[in-house]
Amino acid sequence: MHNTRLKPLTTLMLLSTISLLSACATTPEDATAVASTEPVAPTCNDFPTRDRIEYVLNCVAQHGGLSYINQYACGCKVDKIAEKLTFNEYESAKTFSYLKSTPGESGGVFRDPKQSKDLRTRLKEAEEYAEKNCFVK
Repeated sequence: MHNTRLKPLTTLMLLSTISLLSACATTPEDATAVASTEPVAPTCNDFPTRDRIEYVLNCVAQHGGLSYINQYACGCKVDKIAEKLTFNEYESAKTFSYLKSTPGESGGVFRDPKQSKDLRTRLKEAEEYAEKNCFVK
């Protein structure tokens, strides 16, 4: 029989991650803003809370498990990626990255277009920037 209750420290860290990420993602965008021809820089509020949390949990797992340092660094990392890419760009880049290894002509749709290559490059650069700025080595 497995104990399904989380340890108090783990629960506290998970709740603090959620509150940290949701604080950034809850500010509504100004609906009265006039459309501009200038490119709009990505904002911290562009990534949905659920996706931020999913990113942080996956990042924590890849960096050795749940600890305060990993939790903080992974929260920082998703914020740094959000500085470089809008959520739609991030989501498209991840999709292209996951599906580029599909063999044959079917995979060509994901690996060959210029948009795919550009977004995958921008995602790689954003992840490197985030890793460099958020993790103490």
